[in-house]
Parts: sequence; structure tokens; C-alpha cells
Amino acid sequence: MTHARAVWIMVGATFLWSIAGVVTRQIEHARSFELTFWRSLFTVLSLLVLLPAWRGRGALRPLVSGGRSLWLSGLCWSVMFTAFMVGITLMSVANVLVTMACGPLLTAVVAWIFIGHRIAARTWVAIALAGLGIAWMFGTQVRDVPLAGTLVALCIPLAAAVNWTVVQHAQSQGESVDLMPAVLIGAALSALATLPFAWPFAASTHDLALLALLGLVQLAIPCLLVVQSGRVLKAPEMALLGLLEVIFGILLAWWGAGERPGPAVLTGGALVIGALVFNEWLAWREQAWTR
Repeated sequence: MTHARAVWIMVGATFLWSIAGVVTRQIEHARSFELTFWRSLFTVLSLLVLLPAWRGRGALRPLVSGGRSLWLSGLCWSVMFTAFMVGITLMSVANVLVTMACGPLLTAVVAWIFIGHRIAARTWVAIALAGLGIAWMFGTQVRDVPLAGTLVALCIPLAAAVNWTVVQHAQSQGESVDLMPAVLIGAALSALATLPFAWPFAASTHDLALLALLGLVQLAIPCLLVVQSGRVLKAPEMALLGLLEVIFGILLAWWGAGERPGPAVLTGGALVIGALVFNEWLAWREQAWTR
């Protein structure tokens, strides 16, 4: 795979990720935990078909032979899947996506605390700027943003930070964590955890069609695409391209669901995204200089 093709694959994956908000806003009857249950269930069904078709019969073997790190990663994925869907039922898509954008910087802090990864000065500056952006976004509209929605949304980048720290620690110990089976485990755990709260089901046929679309097109397929592009792209490139999900998601929710982001969201979001772009650009420059 060429570098240019890997970039376009990653762009396509972020666009597919970003459709969650606008599609969810078209749901008629299903709400909150039922949304999460059906999306996660359809993701499981999709991956059970796609993974063997892509990798062959041994694709699901890590589910049996995988170690503790694989299941810890799967648990983190389940928290992210659940918190995202519940979060966008509690507050705007833009607020959830901007909160998610803190993930890479929060990962640096968690890795520093638990496995001793050194944080560069540029990253500390980026963390401070991102924190300022989040504080501005929520502080200036505290009356309009529910506390529950904020706490749920914060679970997404926190779970992502723990996830990548677990994966990095496992790799440093010589244990390889296969992310695709971990995603499958995460979707299965999310479906099981939300099933009791989703009952009795209220989803119409229209709702189920949209949730099946999310399970296949918004989660299963882009996850496979990201694994493919990750074989060519470096971590800073992946992080920067991943920010397109925030931009695409806000624009789609604005265009397709009438969710116009307020000035505080745009200002705070610009600080968060700008901080991450600044950090990853400097990281890329440092890597280029050391070659």
C-alpha cells in the first residue's frame, strides 16, 4: 500500500466514524441504552462475518488464546462504544466530539502516570491548551450542558487513554494485542451490558435499519480500514487524520440534524484541535530530524 492510499483510507474511515451523530438523530423510537445495544450487536454480527472473510479461519482464534491485555482492551472499547451513544443522547454531537478529541493528550498523561512514559515539553503545553479549551467550552455554557452528559462523554477519552496504555505496556513486555478481536470483544461486552437497560425494545424497522448501518458502516468497516492504514502511517499522522472525525461529525450534525454549534463549542474546539495539531506536527518534525 502506498502512503497516499493509506492517507485516503484513513480519511475515509474518519468520515464513516463521523456519521454516527447525524444518523442517530434520525432514529424515531429507540433511545439511549437501546441505541447502544443494537449498534453494538450489529457490530458484533458484522465483524463475525468480515474478520474471517478478511483474515481467514484463524481470525477469531485470539478470542481464545488472547491474554489479559486483549480482554482489558476489549473492556475499554466497550466503555467507549457505550459512552459515545449514551453521550450523544444527553448533549449535542459537537460537545461529545470535542471532548473525544482530548483522547491523544489524555493518553500521554495516563501513560506517564502508569508506565512512566516521558512527556515532552511540547505535549505539556498542548495538554494545557486543550484543558483550557474544554474548560471554556463547558464553563461558558454550563447551564445548557447537562452534568451527566459531560461525565459520560469524558469516559470516552479516558477509556481510550487506558486502552492505548494497556496496549503499549503489553507490547513493551513482548505481548502483541490484536486490536480487531479487541474491538469485537468490546462490542459484545457493550451489547451484553446494555441489554437489561434496553428492554423492552421500542425500535421500529426504520430504527433497526439505521442502527444496522451504524454497526456495519460506522464501526466495523472503518475499524478494518484503520488497521490497514496503520501499517503504513506513523502515529502522529494517524492522530492528526483522526481529528477529521470531529470536523466531519460537527458539519454533518449541523447539515443533517440542524445542530448548529455555539460560539463556545467552536472556540473551545479550535483550542483542543489546535493543541493536538501543534503537538503532533512538532512530533513529526522531530522524527524527520532524527532520520
